[in-house]
Amino acid sequence: IIATSCLLSIGQGASTIGLPFIITMAIACAFNILTAFSICELNALMPNLTGGMAQYTLACFGPFVSIVITVGGYLTCQTIMGSSEAAMFGNTLSNVLTGVPIPGSVYSIVLILILLGLNLFGVDMFAKVQNIVAYGLIGSLLFLGIMGTIKLGTGQVVEQPAVLSSKPGDVFSLLGLAFFLFIGVEFIVPISTQVKNPRKKVPLGMVISLVAILVMQIFMVIGFSHYTPWDELGVSTVLYGSLLYGKVGTIWMTVISLLAVISTLNTAMFSIAQICSGMAKIQLLPSVFMRKNKRGTPYVGLLLVAAAMILINITGLSTSDQLTFLILTGCTFWIFSYIILHFDVLILR
Repeated sequence: IIATSCLLSIGQGASTIGLPFIITMAIACAFNILTAFSICELNALMPNLTGGMAQYTLACFGPFVSIVITVGGYLTCQTIMGSSEAAMFGNTLSNVLTGVPIPGSVYSIVLILILLGLNLFGVDMFAKVQNIVAYGLIGSLLFLGIMGTIKLGTGQVVEQPAVLSSKPGDVFSLLGLAFFLFIGVEFIVPISTQVKNPRKKVPLGMVISLVAILVMQIFMVIGFSHYTPWDELGVSTVLYGSLLYGKVGTIWMTVISLLAVISTLNTAMFSIAQICSGMAKIQLLPSVFMRKNKRGTPYVGLLLVAAAMILINITGLSTSDQLTFLILTGCTFWIFSYIILHFDVLILR
């Protein structure tokens, strides 16, 4: 769920209204917990397919709506956002390794190829990579947030108002931004059949994940208020690490950003391949997407999404203004797909 773009979004929201952004995040988290409950109910009703939301929407609205939502809201959006995250990874390394004459796109492509190779080894390897990255990411952000909250950083504490605006209109106007901080919990669905006792563990995992992320983000926002001027925060969250712990903090926040990129790419590549395989099973995509290697990985979808990400990074689209428009379009599809998901629950009930 946590991507590099999410770290920047937290800073943008906090720099707009200050600590009241915590209220906005809590509301957005509650919305996503309700979405998680709907996903769990649908998954309990139809546990044997792996097409993600496609399987539910097909039963309720037919193939057209199912294809539009899944291809637009997931496959296209995740491929584009994954490419953007890879580009951020390359740009970050280029800025850090200034003495190495290697373009940022080369780092991006190498990362994509490494994750492609690892994901071909199946769900166990995917989980191992994801666990290492996720625990390191959440643990680091939680630690930096707590240190900033209790003012134990080595930097100078900033004297500034904690609340920039408490108007309900301002709080609710940022719900779209805050909602983006929690989307993606449904990516457990394609691999839920490979989880022991999924009826219990899948919903519990979803809710614990969302609440843990909210707690971490609350500490981060409070830490921002103590060490980072609001007007500078909306530009870069790496600045928080620098002002909190100097050069060590800068390096730490850079590592966190890199972990967020790996987490997002790893999830997108594996889950999209599983979703494509599931959609092929219910004849929404060509049957070739059901082909699997010896490790049980649907490699056709995996190779396709990796190739698309590499192509986007080679062409430079991942650094253009067009990408912002494409991401916003994809997110619109994503939120619309959540609305359809709730309708699916009502119809099936």
